[in-house]
Amino acid sequence: MDTKPKPFSMIREFHLADWFTLGNACAGMGALFAVMSFLQSGERLHLQYACALIPLALAFDVLDGRIARWRQKSSALGRELDSLADIISFGVAPAAIAYGCGMQGLYDRIVLVFFVACGVSRLARYNVTAEKLSAGSDKVAYFEGTPIPTSMLLVAVLWFAAAQGAVGDALWGGVWWLGGFRLHPLALMFLLSGSLMVSRIRIPKL
Repeated sequence: MDTKPKPFSMIREFHLADWFTLGNACAGMGALFAVMSFLQSGERLHLQYACALIPLALAFDVLDGRIARWRQKSSALGRELDSLADIISFGVAPAAIAYGCGMQGLYDRIVLVFFVACGVSRLARYNVTAEKLSAGSDKVAYFEGTPIPTSMLLVAVLWFAAAQGAVGDALWGGVWWLGGFRLHPLALMFLLSGSLMVSRIRIPKL
């Protein structure tokens, strides 16, 4: 009996919801490319494009879950895809947008790395505990720690900053010099967001 895998066998196993999850990841990557374009050209419109792609990623993220429940088709692969897409769109991309907006000092970078690390940890904890938190149903009853898509609130702040030209040296809050290195106070909202993600706060899932 021929057991040779068929071409693109992994893709053939994707459910409809998984394609929306990939849409989430693609939107996140688009945001990263837009930030790179801004850093090359200096045109603030690219930063606004980057910020605008995060709500699109969230729309895909919401739809993939609803479609999975509607079709009653979910898998471990889909759950892992969802986490990987989320860390791109709601972890790495917001940190990159913040860097593009001017949070480029040493302390800024430490905070942004901390934020992404918290996002990765939050998603890993969710994947490990999802079965327990669902209490036997097909839906998780509550989140432990704030969900990583809440970073869209940070992105909204950065969108308004970019729209008003408050980027680079004009970034809201100015800059603090600590031990010869820079920290932009606005970066502290990423510190707070990351800390809340890895907290034990219980948030009901709607």
